[in-house]
Formats: sequence, C-alpha cells, structure tokens
Amino acid sequence: MIIQFSVRNFRTFKEKATLSLVASNYDKEREAENISVDNRFNLRLLKSAVAYGANASGKSKFIDALAFMRNFTISSSRESQQGDKIPVEPFKLNTESENAPSEFEVIFIHKDIMYRYGFEVDTEKVVSEWLYTKPKTKEVELYYRDFQQFDVHERSFSKGNVLVKEKLVRNNALLLSVAAQFNEENSLNVIEWFRNTEIISGLKETEFRNNSISKVKMSAGKSELLDYLKKADLGIVDLEITEVKGGQFENNPFDSVLTIRDKFNDTSKSGKMYMSLAQDESEGTRKYFYLLGPIIDALNKGSVLVVDELDSKLHANLVEKIVLLFNSKSLNPLNAQLLFNTHDTNLLNTGTFRRDQIWFTEKDRYGEARLFSLADFKTDSVRKTEAFEDNYVRGKYGGVPYLDLFENAPSYAMNEPTVEYEPPLKVPVDGTDGLTNNVLNKSAGEYEK
Repeated sequence: MIIQFSVRNFRTFKEKATLSLVASNYDKEREAENISVDNRFNLRLLKSAVAYGANASGKSKFIDALAFMRNFTISSSRESQQGDKIPVEPFKLNTESENAPSEFEVIFIHKDIMYRYGFEVDTEKVVSEWLYTKPKTKEVELYYRDFQQFDVHERSFSKGNVLVKEKLVRNNALLLSVAAQFNEENSLNVIEWFRNTEIISGLKETEFRNNSISKVKMSAGKSELLDYLKKADLGIVDLEITEVKGGQFENNPFDSVLTIRDKFNDTSKSGKMYMSLAQDESEGTRKYFYLLGPIIDALNKGSVLVVDELDSKLHANLVEKIVLLFNSKSLNPLNAQLLFNTHDTNLLNTGTFRRDQIWFTEKDRYGEARLFSLADFKTDSVRKTEAFEDNYVRGKYGGVPYLDLFENAPSYAMNEPTVEYEPPLKVPVDGTDGLTNNVLNKSAGEYEK
C-alpha cells in the first residue's frame, strides 16, 4: 500500500506537494470500510482518495509526477545511454526553479516491508538518490547518493555496492534500476511495487482496452468482468471476442468485442442481440468495460490504481460504485487503493469519503500549484456534517476557478470567511521524526549500519 508521495519542482509544483494516505485521527467516520489497519507498522491507511480543483490547477500534473517517477525508476537503466537527456520538466515560471532539480519520494509497504525511495534529477543527471527500508521497527539506510558519490550499506545492499565499485552506474541512471537488473532483492521489490501500480488516463481508455479484452478470452476473467458489467445495470448479459481481418486490417488484425443482450417479443425473451462495443455501445459503456481490467487487477493484487479524470463519460452513480468497491471491506479484502481526480462534485455529498480522503489543488498568482486536504482545515471551521459539495462550489475550501471574467463574484462568496488549515499530521517511521523528515539530513533520524 502507498503511504505517501511527494514531489517538488515538477511542472506546476514549485514547492513540495505531499499526498498522504495516513488516516487522520480527527475523523472516525467509515472507519471499518475506508481504513486498512497495518498492525505491523501501527498505521491506519486510506483505501481511496480524490482530488478536486479548477482546470489547469495541478490535478493531472500531480498524477504525471507519480507516473514519471514510476517510469523512470523502471526504465532508467535499460532505455537510455550515456549522455541521453532525462525527460523531466521543472517549474519554469521561476528563474531559480527552472534550473533546479526535480525531487520525487514515495513511501509504501510491499511484502510486509516499508520502503522509502526517492531521487532528485535534472535533464542531464541524477543529482541525488536514496533508499531506506523498515523491515521491523527501525529504518535502515540502504544507500544514499550525491551525484556519483555513493554511501552504500555493504551488508544489506551488497550487490549495489559491487556495482558502485565497478563504476557501472551512469550519471543519468538510477542505482536502484541498475541493481534490479542484477537481481538485488530490495531493488526488485521496489520495481515490482512500481510495476503493480497502474496509472491510467480516463480520457484515453483505448490505451488500456487490451487488459479487459485479454480477460474476456479467459473463462475466469470473463466471468468476473461480466459480473461487474451486470451489476452496472447496462443490460449486457454476455460477451464474445471476434478477430477482425480484411480491408485495412489485412496485415494487422485486431480483436473486436461483441456485447450480447436479450431480445424481447413484447414481454418475453425471443433471442439474443449481438452488438459491437466499438460501434453500437455508448462511450460510457466502452470506458467502463475498458476500465474494468485495471480495476479487477488492482482488487486481485491489492495494488494501487491511479486514474486521471475517472468521471469522464461515466455516470456519477457508477463512479461512486467504483469508489465503494475499493472502500469495501468485503469486496476489497487485499486493501487495494484507488487514487483519482474528478470534477464530479456529487461525490462530496454521498458520504462515500471522509474528510482526509478529499484533496484539492489550487494555483496562486505566480502559477505555483499546491495540494491540500480537507482534513488540513481546522475542525471548528470545517465540520464533518457540513455540505461539502455546496461549500466547495462556493469556494470555501479553494480549488475552484475565479470566473469574474463572466460575471461579478456573488456576494455570498465574497463574504465567505477565510478558512485556516493546518499542515498534515506527521506519522513516525523511524522512531524519532515524521514521514516528511528531510532525508538529506541523516543526523535527524537513526539509521542502522
């Protein structure tokens, strides 16, 4: 499970932005459903989180940051050569940040071990990199990198130590990525967690269509996927896959999905109707079908699914049902997590989310985005029983566009009192400092050597 992700100086985020999935101690609503308790590390973790914000406020860019970290960690040693540029984009609206490195850090639990991994990179090189592990009670530093200088734990990261001594780590490649190629266990675990973390765009559903199609080809996968389709009340009773050949597809045949519905004569069934998913079904039905593949994978693996624009083309009630799948204790026994952004404010009034699951992005006058949670606001200013949707639309929490270009701001919005918010709670991981502790300052924490 993911505990926390932070990014600094990447695209619209100049200062550090942190998404924490650690449950707030102030909220006790939906504790049995929305919270997963990890007794090994004494953590209460959220199983879903949603981000709201105006267009171009940073919602998608935050997801892009996690996607960049995932892709670069997996591929930096394999898909580049010495001298190749690193495809990172710093915050360009500031003369200092445009030439500074971008920073990424993630904390997660995989195979009953807590990992804290991060790096700083610019377009030319890896500036710093670090990996910490917490198998039991104490956090252990496996290595810390400062440009091409490495401080490596000789016993716990021995294969990495050999790679460093043999100078096999390029300045534009991550040590973790290189070490995984040599079967270093902790590096393989981190890579495996990133591979299991699915990050998709809800606006480009055809990019993950093959996942669902491959499941229909298998009897168990088809049965599971079809069950979700039937529960969505779409009228689909069966599915078939047919291979399309001929014409422009003569040299590149592809699989086409047929949806099967009952055909009626007055009130009785008279047969079956076969329809093309691509040509006859609505865009919402197609998206839901394609989305089911990644959803089923996440639930079956207990992994993380991140979706940009989940609500695009989907009915609000269906989006809510997807969220409830992940929040459910019975339907999500492996504690998979769903992170997504949306403009569907209806979800704020359904009681589906706790305050600590609701996040906002907002830009300031300098074009800098910030990320904050509803749980960060003082409890006497934002009460758990208030109308979240109405207050959000009115601008009480921020994260909405200022539309004075179209009409003057309503008086009630102008008179709404400013709500103070508090920084997120820190949760200890090393016995001395919190999760957000500066990893560059080794003296601030206790590390085992």
